[in-house]
Amino acid sequence: MDTAKDYDVIVVGAGNAAFSAAVAAQQKGARVLVLEAAPEDEAGGNSRYTAGAIRFAFNGTDDVRVACPDITDEEAKGADFGTYTEDQYFDDMFRVTQYRADPDLVEVLVRNSLDTMKWLGETGIRFQPSYGRQAFKLPDGRFQFWGGLCLEAWGGGPGLVDTWFKLAAKLGIDVWMEARALELLTDGFELKGVKVKRAGEIVDVSSRAVVLAAGGFQSSPEMRTRYLGPGWDIAKVRGTRFNTGDGIKMALDIGAATAGNWSGCHAVGWDMNAPEFGDLAVGDNFQKHSYPFGIMVNSTGKRFVDEGADFRNYTYAKYGAVILNQPGSFAWQVFDQKVLHLLRDEYRIKQMTKVTGNTLEELADKMDGVNKEGFLKEMREYNAAVNTDTPFGPTVLDGRRTNGLAVDKMNWANTIDEGPFEAYAVTCGVTFTFGGVRIDTDARVLSTDYKPIPGLTAAGEMVGGLFYHNYPGGTGLMNGAVFGRRAGTSAAEHAVGNG
Repeated sequence: MDTAKDYDVIVVGAGNAAFSAAVAAQQKGARVLVLEAAPEDEAGGNSRYTAGAIRFAFNGTDDVRVACPDITDEEAKGADFGTYTEDQYFDDMFRVTQYRADPDLVEVLVRNSLDTMKWLGETGIRFQPSYGRQAFKLPDGRFQFWGGLCLEAWGGGPGLVDTWFKLAAKLGIDVWMEARALELLTDGFELKGVKVKRAGEIVDVSSRAVVLAAGGFQSSPEMRTRYLGPGWDIAKVRGTRFNTGDGIKMALDIGAATAGNWSGCHAVGWDMNAPEFGDLAVGDNFQKHSYPFGIMVNSTGKRFVDEGADFRNYTYAKYGAVILNQPGSFAWQVFDQKVLHLLRDEYRIKQMTKVTGNTLEELADKMDGVNKEGFLKEMREYNAAVNTDTPFGPTVLDGRRTNGLAVDKMNWANTIDEGPFEAYAVTCGVTFTFGGVRIDTDARVLSTDYKPIPGLTAAGEMVGGLFYHNYPGGTGLMNGAVFGRRAGTSAAEHAVGNG
């Protein structure tokens, strides 16, 4: 084991943000080491568990093909990618975060999104159209994309991480597996390296700069309860078990400032009987995100949220917290025959909690924990409130709504009256936490004096300031890539002076 070698830049973490930083630093001439706490089969942080969707601004098919050169002429003719302008991206970021997102960080994210896609492609990361999750097939055979998302990483999260590891090896970037960063070494003014626990010993590894990209604290029940609040200790974790806030703690120990929504997180509807942490064999498929086409009820049998408030890309990351706060911390999603063909692929796996019934009465008998009388009453009132005169359109905000309910459904409201019926049990699945360290637009970590800590940068889910209350789907990977690239560049410029 080579522990004596000095490095210019050490990157803590081995997900998308971390490798974006490592490659950017190496491109600036730095000698780079990546530290990964997980064993090889779990390496890659939350990036390995994602479906791979990535959000970027584009003005039409030509821009999409810049981001994804693999799209053929024939494929381009068979798809309506639409547009997703920078202005739309800005609007989404501020709208879903209730206008609390740091405007300077948001501007860097949005303005650099398409160029970052081009850089990722030139680096060796491949993308493909997201037909299965973000498009519907039109009667003329073309695919129409919706919600501002149209591309996903080739092979999803596992494919993305595997590609990053291969690129690192090709570029001569050292990667240490099962190497847990314990402490940032500093003389009180500048970084000197990282204390690392690896292969039964603790070693000090020297470097002039460090990039922290070790994820949030969602995998620590203690920290979830401390910061998110009571009850969050029982939430499921969608991704890696290794994101326990260690990177954040190391930064705070040497005087880093905090930022962001520490009591908030990205949390979704997740299969009620999923394991405590993510399962790579199942991947992202424990999620259940077709609720806009049905309804969700709690244990009393009542609806508790507007399933059609917006495209699922803009609601799914906050509805997990709403489900957690229901009695018993669960809900059932209910669908009838009219919409079953629209359900996403995750509704067709073996590892799910599903019941069926030829009638709503039969379905109610099988929905564990739900008050049957309350549910049937809710269904009668819901069905009577649907405005069936408005056409149903799954690719647009169709305005087909209910009227007069305590919680009206504003889009995609269909009567639920054609059996057999299906219902899926969900609880809360935490993806990542929103609070973290404070950075500037060059990804330099700021001290409690709001001055850059020399040589320390950060990126990815452990950075605070971008997301509050909610999150536009697909922004996580773009956030990691944009600020990972900046973090690596800034770290290399500090370490080797190639600014």
